[in-house]
Amino acid sequence: MKKFLAVCLSAALAASMLVGCGGNNEKVTAKVIDIDLTNEEYAFGVDKEQPELLDEVNDFIASIKEDGTLDEICNKYFSDGEPEAVKSAKLDTTKDQLVVATNAAFEPFEYTKGEDYYGIDMEIASLLAEKLGKELVIENMDFDAVCLSVSQQKCDIAMAGLTINEEREKYVTFTDSYYSASQRLIVPSNDTAFDDCKSADDVAAKLAELKESDKIGVQQGTTGQYYVEGSEEWDFPGLPAKCVTYKSGSLAVQDMLNGNINYVIIDAAPASAITTAINEVQ
Repeated sequence: MKKFLAVCLSAALAASMLVGCGGNNEKVTAKVIDIDLTNEEYAFGVDKEQPELLDEVNDFIASIKEDGTLDEICNKYFSDGEPEAVKSAKLDTTKDQLVVATNAAFEPFEYTKGEDYYGIDMEIASLLAEKLGKELVIENMDFDAVCLSVSQQKCDIAMAGLTINEEREKYVTFTDSYYSASQRLIVPSNDTAFDDCKSADDVAAKLAELKESDKIGVQQGTTGQYYVEGSEEWDFPGLPAKCVTYKSGSLAVQDMLNGNINYVIIDAAPASAITTAINEVQ
């Protein structure tokens, strides 16, 4: 009888623990705080030694804006359109090729599926190469090597969701802007610290309260890194938290969900794409 009572008590205790801990077992996902922390302009970075290419690309940007082609491409990634695969030829210096430097870890602007490239920038690159009568070659590399590769004449143009800034202008000549962007904050779904924020200043004030032991993840070499570390050029005061860099925003968000960092700061469109993709498999 005593043994039976002991078993019953153990079962009851286990059941109560499961009920009591139910909240802690809820699946934690990633959520984007829908407030623009910055205002930026994307452009392509052209080899300084090819001023004629700069003129051709600017003319092309103007034409796809005017005839609605750019809107159609964006619709494929932000609305109900169907993204199209872009294929890269192999680099061959004996051929007339347009060599594009990118970092294909920045959905929806550039990413891969198998051997194919997808994204707003990649579809623009394909149309640009066609317009110029050149074969398209896409060189995928780390983000912080993209502009450098163009300055070294290894590539003709950088197309990688590039925000215009003075530091990058040391390496490339920027085209006219083709897209307006911003930075967004990504937090765990059970974090309520920013729920009452109404403006960028509100979010910045909350972030300024972080400690040196807190960690914010960013994609290496991006505006998010400047925002966290501080930049006189951007007029970013910087944050007290430690900046942790990753090769992609996806890795940063996954590390946040693993509990290794507190938050992630990245461009708005990739923030939405990344959180949607990761939350679907959580």
